[in-house]
Amino acid sequence: MKEFFSKLLNGMSIGIVVSLVPNALLGELMKVLIPHFPAFQHVLDITVFVMSLLPVLIGVMVGISFQLTPIQTASIGIAAMVGSGAVVKTAEGLFTLNGIGTVINTGFTAAIAVLFVKFIGNRLKAYSILLIPTLSILIPGMVGYTILPYVQRTTNLLGVAIDHVTTLQPVIMGAIIAIIFCLLILSPFSTVGVATVIMLSGVGSGAANLGIVAAGVGLAIASYKANSLGTALAHVLGSPKIQMKNFIMKPKIAIPMIITAAFLGALAGLLNIQGTPYSAGFGLSGLVGPLNYINLADGGWSFGNITIMIGSFFLLPFIFNIALIYVFSRKLKMIKSEDYKLEFD
Repeated sequence: MKEFFSKLLNGMSIGIVVSLVPNALLGELMKVLIPHFPAFQHVLDITVFVMSLLPVLIGVMVGISFQLTPIQTASIGIAAMVGSGAVVKTAEGLFTLNGIGTVINTGFTAAIAVLFVKFIGNRLKAYSILLIPTLSILIPGMVGYTILPYVQRTTNLLGVAIDHVTTLQPVIMGAIIAIIFCLLILSPFSTVGVATVIMLSGVGSGAANLGIVAAGVGLAIASYKANSLGTALAHVLGSPKIQMKNFIMKPKIAIPMIITAAFLGALAGLLNIQGTPYSAGFGLSGLVGPLNYINLADGGWSFGNITIMIGSFFLLPFIFNIALIYVFSRKLKMIKSEDYKLEFD
């Protein structure tokens, strides 16, 4: 069972990063360039479209993690897409993209699909190419599609709980929300989905961003010895969610990042660091968090606001994480660099 979940989470992590990184790297840059070079709008549109392919990529990468046949792997990708909710049918009968769907349900559907194709095995012989894709839609795909509304309701309930936190005193609220989003970004839940459900804005959104920044920067620092530099940077430029498997298997690896998130979240409440419902789940990815803070702050690109942005989004996350990782690895011996090893080969 442990090996099954390890392979499932590893496949999900790779699929998430591959689909989200292009927009993370190019999204904000394209938005700056489009007014001067309108042709770049096509590049931005494509990166957004690629994000909606996340369920298919999760399914395919899960299939590869389990070393399934090409037909089985492609079928899991199809089933994952069916159960993700990333495509919806409008009242006019048109099919439209609905963001990245519900990640946790995508993973659950992919898990059912893996069990299904393993159960089928080679029983269908020459008819595999005809029947496995169809049966994957009819059985695991439709199971995921059926439970999707209930999983979405669970996400909504989580959002409501977070919404209650926003009624607290700003510094306390900021610390709690930052911790919550630091944990959410390492879970199968979508931080963007939770934030938009409750329309998290203002200091709550700023704190959420800083919680994700704490996770991304901390995991990049902690993992660079066990992985390549490019993989370490993917925690910041892409998503810390690539450590999902390691976090679920060993939750203690996130302790330095959680403490850092609490400090940064409190700082958001103290310095009135704000964001929007659509920026709350991104952190440093595409520089969405810091740029939204500057755009919303009184005075815009003033020296004071730039100083706060650099300090809160870049310097302090680095300093706090470096210090805490040193304490928990060298002094307390609770974590080690191998705990952050990612198996992407």
